[in-house]
Amino acid sequence: MRDPNIAKRTAAFAAADLVPDGATIGLGSGSTFAFVLERLAARMRDEGLDVRGAPTSSATAERARTLGIPLVSLDDVERLDLAIDGADEIDPNKQVIKGGGAAHTRERIVAAAADELVIIVGENKLVDVLGKAFRLPIEVLPFGWTHARRRIEATGCTTELRQRGGEPLLTDNGNWILDAAYPDGIPDPAALAATLDATVGIVDHGLFVDMVGRVVVADDEGRVRIQ
Repeated sequence: MRDPNIAKRTAAFAAADLVPDGATIGLGSGSTFAFVLERLAARMRDEGLDVRGAPTSSATAERARTLGIPLVSLDDVERLDLAIDGADEIDPNKQVIKGGGAAHTRERIVAAAADELVIIVGENKLVDVLGKAFRLPIEVLPFGWTHARRRIEATGCTTELRQRGGEPLLTDNGNWILDAAYPDGIPDPAALAATLDATVGIVDHGLFVDMVGRVVVADDEGRVRIQ
């Protein structure tokens, strides 16, 4: 029986193998990144790899501690050598949507502090236009959120408040998320990102524009390419 996680695992392991000895790196979030942590812990054990990580979520921090990966606060370092993370969608220009795991605000902060952001994806995450299949996550303040929602929907989308157990999902920052559906996708991610950045009530959004360096892509056969 084929391993359903083979693309995730192979891409994540290949990305973890890009980490040089002595590096301070940004640790992403989500199911794919769990395999990065697994591989980093193995390299520490088998190769003596010296690495420390700045986590993007409480879940990542907890998993890293369990595996014995040293952690550092982002505020205690000037720069990160590298950040590694997954993506929900990536287009041919290496523009990305993230936020399926509700950690995109911290992920963007960490990515901006890194000399390079390495993205790991399976081939199923490659798209021609962002936003056609995956809704754009937008983190908003709970205070006055309906007003932020109207401003967001004025950009040509419909939104849905993300919930868990019948209540608004809380991010690690204590905020809410609106998932924005753009019927025709997002043909100009940079323009939309600029508009959202200037919108009152938005904390951050899941568009990573001109932030990505290398992309590690794996298929369901476990073949990997770096582009």
